[in-house]
Amino acid sequence: QAYLSYSNVAALTHLAAKPGWEITRTLDDIKIWTHEEGDTLSFKVEMQVKIPSHLAFSLLSDFTLRQQWDKHFLTCEVLQAVSEEEKIYYVTSPPTRGHESKDFVILVSQRQPCKPREPYTVAVRSVTLRAVPPSPQFSRSEVLCAGFQIHSGTSSSCTVCYFNQVTSGVMPYLAANLDGSSKSIEDTALECIKFLE
Repeated sequence: QAYLSYSNVAALTHLAAKPGWEITRTLDDIKIWTHEEGDTLSFKVEMQVKIPSHLAFSLLSDFTLRQQWDKHFLTCEVLQAVSEEEKIYYVTSPPTRGHESKDFVILVSQRQPCKPREPYTVAVRSVTLRAVPPSPQFSRSEVLCAGFQIHSGTSSSCTVCYFNQVTSGVMPYLAANLDGSSKSIEDTALECIKFLE
């Protein structure tokens, strides 16, 4: 378990630090970047938010609040509070055009910065729990590496970066239609900013 949570945070830190991110869209408070490597496509959504970083961290690390702003979350429940910094959640997402509803079992690891310039981190990855086998009504899906890094700005603002690494198989509708998906990413980012502020 300790290894899983360590590798969860390390994978997100590694993804964030990768060279070769390309900016694909810029709006007022949102920038969308992509990174392609083999059949893995990663997204980074950078949002300027007018609240202190510690507050953004506490709101974004509680995934039960996620349905309030992310329409990809239909339900979200805590399966296991492993420690103060780690929780395992069960998430279902609504069906999309031509795809059945998906479900996920995810480990969410939250970390406060150790040093002044380091970001707050909320890392997400799929885990397997014997107690929650795949169910016939959902297509069990996998989160490879996702999460948030929250960088402090002023005392009343911060930069929230959301990362998600997808394989072409996980989100066929994303890979097939980048323009449409960046619109959906934009809408979700705007909802996120509205929720946080």
